[in-house]
Amino acid sequence: MEKNVGLVDKIVRGIVALAIIIVYLLGWISGIVGLILAVGSGMLLSSVMSGHCPLYAKLGINTNR
Repeated sequence: MEKNVGLVDKIVRGIVALAIIIVYLLGWISGIVGLILAVGSGMLLSSVMSGHCPLYAKLGINTNR
């Protein structure tokens, strides 16, 4: 897998993912919407850790400069 997620992109993704997880754990969001957002934040964290975003790969986007 080619890395296609740059440093600034990783930082933004990490902050957004952690914010969603914290809001979910505090109970401010719940139900199906909360579960979908929690799964989405897990996907964001996965792309932060691996440096690869499958959606970026499909769209031909590369922020890793």
